[in-house]
Amino acid sequence: MEDAELEAIRTARLAQLQAQAQGQGGAPGPNSSADQQQAAKQAAAADQMRRDILATVLDSGARERLSRIALVSPQRSGQVEAILVRMAQSGQLRGKVTEEALIGLLQQVSKT
Repeated sequence: MEDAELEAIRTARLAQLQAQAQGQGGAPGPNSSADQQQAAKQAAAADQMRRDILATVLDSGARERLSRIALVSPQRSGQVEAILVRMAQSGQLRGKVTEEALIGLLQQVSKT
């Protein structure tokens, strides 16, 4: 079931990227109001997709720990979230990430 959800997310992201690539052909200057609105919509969609992926791959304990980390160190939380999203999109995650696995990932991030 999780594989189907990840595949749906990948398909939606691919469609979004294709639409974005087609829309860049004859667009007006980068400072136009329409471009700014489009950029804001894309940023909101990307943020929503990131939250959806994290909700799919993290169990409740890991989600709570990550939110507590975000309060203390938003930069580290962002790094871990980016790693988790990248792993989910590439199919490296087989099940839900537990709190223990998240702690291991945090330790790896803090070493670098």
